[in-house]
Amino acid sequence: MSQHYYSKNPQAKSRPQEWTYTLRGTAFRFRTDSGVFSRQEVDFGSKLLIEAFDFPEVPGPLADLGSGYGPVGLSLAKSFPDRLVHLVDINNRALELARVNAELNGIGNVSIYESDALLAAEDTEFAAILTNPPIRAGKETVFRFYEEAHMKLAQGGSLWAVIQKKQGAPSTEKKLTELFGNVRTAVKEKGYFVFCSIKN
Repeated sequence: MSQHYYSKNPQAKSRPQEWTYTLRGTAFRFRTDSGVFSRQEVDFGSKLLIEAFDFPEVPGPLADLGSGYGPVGLSLAKSFPDRLVHLVDINNRALELARVNAELNGIGNVSIYESDALLAAEDTEFAAILTNPPIRAGKETVFRFYEEAHMKLAQGGSLWAVIQKKQGAPSTEKKLTELFGNVRTAVKEKGYFVFCSIKN
């Protein structure tokens, strides 16, 4: 695999930085570094996904699949303090930052660990799984995210995915329809689509 943020141990020289960003009405402090996705600010797709997310009635934990340094998972954990949120990624530098960011923002209802997609997931009955998939890792990896999410969701649980039209939104929509038998466009903005599928 070429060297990019969906790598276990990024080789990019460490250049940590810290900044504040508001998500779901709360100001968060984030520490980021080189070798992680969107280190200057929370990317537009992730922000759209976070703001679009509609909390499921289904009991169970939530998961941020491909969590990076944690903006999606940590904002959900802050919004829904009675739910455990799993933050999983293959990138060790990103996971270490996610742990730091959980601490910086006083968030304790999280489980942060390394997993290639959801292979190491500590739960099999998620109420919702959210992902801003690593497009540069290739379609095979992205589709595996969707397949494993489908397997790990509780009945009635939902998968939320954000993707740009030019980076494969039509093929994602088709794949989710095949897997779940349903897909809806929750939000469409600036060429980004937030899709939601329910496991029936």
